[in-house]
Amino acid sequence: LLGRTIYFNNVYAAPTFNARQIGVIPAATVVGLYNTVQSTDNYYNRTWYEIQRGYIHSASVQPVRWIVQPPVTKFPKDGFLGEVSVPATLAKPRPSANYNTTYRFYYETTHWITDIDEDETGDYWYKVFDDRYDKYYWVLASTIRRVTDAELTPISPNVTDKRIEVDLDRQTFRAFENGALVLDTLCSTGPYLRTSPEGVRLFGTPTGDWIINRKRPTRHMAGDDGAADDFFDLPGVPWVSYFHWWGVSIHGTYWHNDYGRPRSHGCVNLLPEHAKWVYRWTMPESLGKEHETLGDGTPVIVSLSA
Repeated sequence: LLGRTIYFNNVYAAPTFNARQIGVIPAATVVGLYNTVQSTDNYYNRTWYEIQRGYIHSASVQPVRWIVQPPVTKFPKDGFLGEVSVPATLAKPRPSANYNTTYRFYYETTHWITDIDEDETGDYWYKVFDDRYDKYYWVLASTIRRVTDAELTPISPNVTDKRIEVDLDRQTFRAFENGALVLDTLCSTGPYLRTSPEGVRLFGTPTGDWIINRKRPTRHMAGDDGAADDFFDLPGVPWVSYFHWWGVSIHGTYWHNDYGRPRSHGCVNLLPEHAKWVYRWTMPESLGKEHETLGDGTPVIVSLSA
C-alpha cells in the first residue's frame, strides 16, 4: 500500500505526537506504507502509518495504490463510469501531455468517460465529462479503471427496513437493516448548523429526520465564490447520496483521512469504500449507469448525542 500526502507531514520516531520529530514530507508525495498502528494518545484519531524512516499521522495521508490499466478500446456507445487507479492523474484540455494541466484527479475519484483518442506518441487518452461546468477534459487511459456492473449491484435490495443514524457529537455513522447494525464507522460532518446575527445560514449539517432522495455516482463539488476564504473545488467526488434539499449528502472523500471530527461544510464525509457501500445499500436503487437517480428512499436520522 502507498500513501499520498495531502498536506505537509511531520515524521515522528514513534506513533505519537509526543515523540521526537525526525523529518518532514512535503504535500503531494507518494510514500510506502509498511504498517498501520494505533497510538495510545488521548486523541480522536489514533491511526498512524509506519514508513521507511518513522511514522506519520493518518489525517492528511490518503492510502492509495498504483495500478496501470489497459485501455478500453471497444468503446461503449454511452461511455462508462471510471475510477482513478493511481495516486493522481493529470487532466488536460486536449489528448496530449503537451498541454497545461487543468485539474489533478485523485485516487478513487469517479468520472464519466465519454470517448477515447490516441496521441502522437501512441498513448491513449479518455475524454472526461465535467458535470458541474459542462466541459470536457482528457486523462491518460492507463490511469482510469472501468467500474464494472458487478461491483454496483444493489445490496439487500429486497429489505425495506433500513435506516442511517449520524451522530454529530460523536461523529459516528451507523446503518441498520431490520434493526441489526450492518455498518458502524466514524465520519466527518459539518459543524452544528447555526445562523449569523444577520440571519444568514452558516455552514453545518442539519439535524432532523431525512431520506435519501437523489444519487450521483460522481459529482464535481465546488464553493459558490472563488474569492471566499473557504472556497473549494473538488472534481470527481465519488458515490454521492443526497438527503437534504440544500444539497447535503453522504459521499466519499479524498481530501482528508481524518474521520472523527467535523471537516465539511455540511455533508457527511466517509471513506470512498464506505460511501460506495452506502450508495449500493440505500434506496432509491441505482446501478451506477445513471448520471442521476431520484426517488424517496432510505431514512437518514441526524442528531446530537442524547
